[in-house]
Amino acid sequence: MGKPTGFLEFTRELPTKRSVEERVNDYNEFVNRYPDEKLNQQSARCMDCGVPFCHNGCPLGNVIPEFNDAVYRKEWKEAYDILSSTNNFPEFTGRICPAPCETACVLGINQPAIAIEEIEKHIIEIAFDKGFVQPKKVNKRTGKKVAVVGSGPAGLAAAAQLNYAGHTVTVFERDDQAGGLLRYGIPDFKLEKWVIDRRLKVLEDEGVTFKCNANVGVNVSVNDLLREYHAIVLAGGSTVPRDLNVPGRDLKGVYFAMQFLKQQNKRNAKLDPLANAAIESNILPEDVFATGKNVVVIGGGDTGSDCVGTSNRHKAASVTQFELMPTPPKDRTAFMPWPTYPMTLKTSSSHEEGADRKWAIATKEFIGDENGNLKALKIVDLEWKSSEDGRPSSFVEREGSERIIPCELALLAMGFVNPQYVGLLEQLGVELDERKNVKATEKEYKTNINKVFTAGDMRRGQSLVVWAISEGRECARKVDEFLSGTSLLETKDQTATFYAI
Repeated sequence: MGKPTGFLEFTRELPTKRSVEERVNDYNEFVNRYPDEKLNQQSARCMDCGVPFCHNGCPLGNVIPEFNDAVYRKEWKEAYDILSSTNNFPEFTGRICPAPCETACVLGINQPAIAIEEIEKHIIEIAFDKGFVQPKKVNKRTGKKVAVVGSGPAGLAAAAQLNYAGHTVTVFERDDQAGGLLRYGIPDFKLEKWVIDRRLKVLEDEGVTFKCNANVGVNVSVNDLLREYHAIVLAGGSTVPRDLNVPGRDLKGVYFAMQFLKQQNKRNAKLDPLANAAIESNILPEDVFATGKNVVVIGGGDTGSDCVGTSNRHKAASVTQFELMPTPPKDRTAFMPWPTYPMTLKTSSSHEEGADRKWAIATKEFIGDENGNLKALKIVDLEWKSSEDGRPSSFVEREGSERIIPCELALLAMGFVNPQYVGLLEQLGVELDERKNVKATEKEYKTNINKVFTAGDMRRGQSLVVWAISEGRECARKVDEFLSGTSLLETKDQTATFYAI
């Protein structure tokens, strides 16, 4: 513990950001780094809490007090070694993770929590600056080949860990570049793509092979993979979006959020946003812009927030965001005790840039003009009733609240329901669970098909990037056990215990 009185002397401060007026004119990241003094002060706030619940809050089991102490002492190599022992990609989580570790911080009981996510990002960026991040050469290969299908955070984590275990790993990605949701789902202003490319270069130098434009089950044979590889990891994510089947859904101007976001990410990369539109149903056949339009984002989560930020950069005439649920409380309630993750009101950087947020709203109809273009929405207010535990449980429409509002672009951002079944999963014949995710136990990550494993959103359903990395790491350990009879890959609990000693 670097400074026993740090949490008494300093309060939580986040890094400065570029002004809204400036940042809405580009797609670059806008959060600055801490000055050295501020970084030292923020790491000094980590207290000697005895039982650090942040470990439990983090799905990866990151060893947080220890790397905070190393940052306070400016021991950057030590901080990097501790952080990278549990997290393959802190440059991703340090930018886009909602930081469940911070809501479990002991200091957060009666003070603002430690700025763990920002400290994590600073550790990895300083490590890259100082040259600590170098490819880890594998001394001995096992002769076993593993195919990883999907190059999102779960697939990349599984690939990295299996490669360290000595297996020969090939990652198959159906898009034109690797990264999965990181590449084409997260806007550049939250995660610039050079960050992904930098990490992919490290993985390639370590021996991982990437094959893009490789859609397994379409232009890559499932049987070839079963025949040529000793194990297969399915990490394709949960990619089927939740739809809103109300009258007018087929109007021009009503799109899924990810279709809209992917187009813009491709433009930023100077790629054709309409490529493969004729053969892939999730690609729009024409350019879609929010410029000059009244935009309504239906869905109040992170994806909806990303649509708000992108629409503001398109110079939309107005941006409104609807959420079916009632307004969350600003602070924890008796039904959200520390250290659980609280469902409180969150304001993202995109909301700071401008959005009219509406709660307890249902969309009843999309209204079009004579040419089939969206021109308005019919909406209604909802009245929610709460169950005994304080959670909203049922609703009725508020009488007399139905109305029509102008809207030329509606973006459906209501989450994802399950992985795509047609193609890969259908041809493999894997068993699905009741939610139509690939069925596998958390302890084994193994499907009903011999030598086929699964991890990430494809197994557990739509979740966080930090959960995806955790799933990929734990799945890799089980694959290694399957191939080798035992595994040298540590669990997150073993790593945490090692650094705590």
